[in-house]
Amino acid sequence: MSDEKIRVLIAKPGLDGHDRGAKVIARALRDAGMEVIYTGLRQTPEMIAEAALQEDVHVVGLSILSGAHMALVPRVIEQLRAAGLDDVLVLVGGIIPDDDIPALQAMGVSAVFGPGTSTDDIVRFIRSAVQLSSP
Repeated sequence: MSDEKIRVLIAKPGLDGHDRGAKVIARALRDAGMEVIYTGLRQTPEMIAEAALQEDVHVVGLSILSGAHMALVPRVIEQLRAAGLDDVLVLVGGIIPDDDIPALQAMGVSAVFGPGTSTDDIVRFIRSAVQLSSP
């Protein structure tokens, strides 16, 4: 069995200044044995893609509360693809209207987690979606 850990980048794109939820998720994923990189507030799509590339992550989790998800998420995905990170799982959490979820999934978002989602559910989703190769 591989000793490789699932590597997750948690990012706050845009001007949203609230990161409590992102920190709760980061801690839950870390406590579940994943390696977590938290980029901090006010990240541009370019900064997020560069961090994902440099940190060699399996998952990028975007926390968005500002309502700018339909502008920010496509730009992040575009930057990830431009960096050759087509295989990175993209998750979105925050205040996302149900009507926007199908469009986000069509862009390449694997899952959207709203307020009140159990951290155990997020951990289970990531573990089932990320298959690490054995040595």
